[in-house]
Formats: sequence, C-alpha cells, structure tokens
Amino acid sequence: VQLQASGGGMVQTGGSLRLSCAASGRTFATMGWFRRAPGKEREFVSAIRWSAGNTFYTDSVRGRFTISRDNAKGTVYLQMNSLSPEDTAVYYCAAHGSRVITSMLKNPNGYDYWGQGTQVTVSS
Repeated sequence: VQLQASGGGMVQTGGSLRLSCAASGRTFATMGWFRRAPGKEREFVSAIRWSAGNTFYTDSVRGRFTISRDNAKGTVYLQMNSLSPEDTAVYYCAAHGSRVITSMLKNPNGYDYWGQGTQVTVSS
C-alpha cells in the first residue's frame, strides 16, 4: 500500500498549485491532506469521503483550496489558489480504509496511511 504525493513547488503570493496523491495497493474510504509548517505542529487541511464525495476544510483554506478525487485513477487532488506565505509547509496526504467519523477527520490519528511530504513554498 502506497500513497504517492506530488505537485509541490515554489510560487509567489497569489499563485496556485495542485497537489496529487495517488493511492496504490488498495482503496480508501477517506483521504485527507495535512501540512506542517516550520516550527509548527502538523495541522489538518482538508479531507474527502471517497464514496459520497463529502469534503471538509480547515477555516484558513476554505474558499481557496478544493479537494477532489478521481475514482478511475485512485487519486485525490488539492487545488490551492490564492496562496500566501502562511501556506508554506510540507504537505502530506493521508488515508484510511474506512469512513473516518467527522470528529476524527482533523486528527492525524484518524488515518492509517501516510504519503511522503511534498514541499510548498510561497514567497512574498
């Protein structure tokens, strides 16, 4: 089982990036994105329930980021628009084989599988 994250890079303030996380080896009921900024703890960014397509966002990214999935490719995406330096972090995708209850979606312990991080750097 593997989660392969990609799409990070360096952009200027106001720019956009799209992160991808390709899952292999099994299907997942819930997938999400977390990030860790320098000197800070890992924080929840967004999640999606695979079958229903329900999406969840942390307040700081709602309206700027969009999570989506491609069933055929087994891939989840995070479209990030209007990026700011505060979005600079290593972004990690995460997944769980079962439906994660809403109260656990923002908790890293709610996920069983993690991909490697992808660096997002936003310059001012």
